[in-house]
Amino acid sequence: MIPAYSEFEFANGLLYDYTGNDFPTRLHAWTEPSNFDTEGSTYYGYVFEGNTTVISGKNSYQLSARQYFCFNEPVTLIGGRGIVIERINYRGMNSLGGPVENWGRLKYIDGCTDSLLIAPVKMGDPCLNALFFPENIDQTAHTHPSMRVGMVIEGEGSCVTPEAEYDLVPGKIFIIHPEGTHRFRTRAGARLTVIAYHPDSDFGPQDEDHPMINRTIVDGVSAAKIAEIRTA
Repeated sequence: MIPAYSEFEFANGLLYDYTGNDFPTRLHAWTEPSNFDTEGSTYYGYVFEGNTTVISGKNSYQLSARQYFCFNEPVTLIGGRGIVIERINYRGMNSLGGPVENWGRLKYIDGCTDSLLIAPVKMGDPCLNALFFPENIDQTAHTHPSMRVGMVIEGEGSCVTPEAEYDLVPGKIFIIHPEGTHRFRTRAGARLTVIAYHPDSDFGPQDEDHPMINRTIVDGVSAAKIAEIRTA
């Protein structure tokens, strides 16, 4: 039986292989120069510490701590250290962002907030989030229908499951497994910030519902409501 929670040492290479999952995913970390070149994969990455040169295609980018990326082609990472979440057989959209802010732009639960760092291109696609837990939080126990890959980037706290309570400190890498009951805690004077990857989403644009088509108006009517002119 898979436990609710697994944690990993911050070591170079493959940390967990979820290729048998409904949303096939591999979790990696880099602490030394690393190449990621599986055909058909998209790579979501977060720079935890130091400065990292990201080489993808004909382009080279300089990222620093608290920045993140998404690439749908082979990636080479030189310098710094961080995590890479590989979504297999999915083509994301190349992007760079950050640094992660110190507060969330969306309300979550129990006083916590969230920012959507890399949004799903279409509904059902993966996404990357930052979760912000203020001090003195004792979160409501809950589950998720799919895995959550996490990394503590700031502060301290704990993750409580039916099996145990796990300490969370900067650099801790973990997975919340599908349907694993858990909750997060913080203490007085200590907040917690976590990067969280979701392999799927129930939110995002659809062919019949996105800003471009919704705000295209024909004789006072949105093109989203005129089936005969929408692209087949």
